[in-house]
Amino acid sequence: MAFHYEDDLPHQKAAIAAVCDLFRGQEIAHSEFTVTLPTDQYELEGINQSDLGIGNRIDNTADDYLLANLRDIQLRNGIPQDAALRSRDFDVEMETGTGKTYVYLRTIYTLNQRFGFTKFVIVVPSVAIKEGVHATLRDTEVHFFQRFNVRTKFFVYDSARMNEVIDFARDATIKIMIVTVGAINKQDVNNFYKPSETAEQAGGASPIDFIRQTNPILIVDEPQSVDGGVNGRGKEALARMNPLCTLRYSATHVTRHHMVYRLDAVDAYDQRLVKQIEVASLEV
Repeated sequence: MAFHYEDDLPHQKAAIAAVCDLFRGQEIAHSEFTVTLPTDQYELEGINQSDLGIGNRIDNTADDYLLANLRDIQLRNGIPQDAALRSRDFDVEMETGTGKTYVYLRTIYTLNQRFGFTKFVIVVPSVAIKEGVHATLRDTEVHFFQRFNVRTKFFVYDSARMNEVIDFARDATIKIMIVTVGAINKQDVNNFYKPSETAEQAGGASPIDFIRQTNPILIVDEPQSVDGGVNGRGKEALARMNPLCTLRYSATHVTRHHMVYRLDAVDAYDQRLVKQIEVASLEV
């Protein structure tokens, strides 16, 4: 059975444009980087420090045009304008059932088409959501190929499959890694931060060493569950990946950053995107 995906829904196109227009002014470009290992530990082992890969790049004036674009997008979408760019964290608020997963997957393809970005990491709060996102990537593969004429390579992070992380860093095609926050939020425990012994090409580097070099665009599904509450371990783990920017998708943002698009429950109902709104009440 094949699913049919509509690709002209106005609310989804508006959400995609809100993110992609942030980078208006950025030239289409791919950047090469060198995977650099700590010299005091690895040079004695003959590790080659000039292994080339492909990473996301943004020019040095990015913050200037990001703020200008952000304010234009907020004005267009009826959102109060931010006076300054506090971070490269951008919020997209979409009510449950309005196609949030489809929107951020299509945003990946659009960012690649418009600006040449190739490295994306999707961070989710649970195994169930991880499997759902992975299934959606498989189901939409033909749909997006027909629209964009390009294929992605995607995988679920597994510390036992280090070769997939190395391929993520070195492959020039669109690469998408899906990872649960539980696999990256404990620096002293998670294999994500430990030198790899399973892949000869890794030369003793850890997965985070490769991921950081790519300057990935992070897509956070349900950030209120990923960030880690008061302790903020999840948020710290996101920052350690050295992201080019972080895109946060949720119906219920707890911590607010730079909002670029909002489709709340009332708007979703008014646009007939959901059938009803339920309000919890308390009776004495």
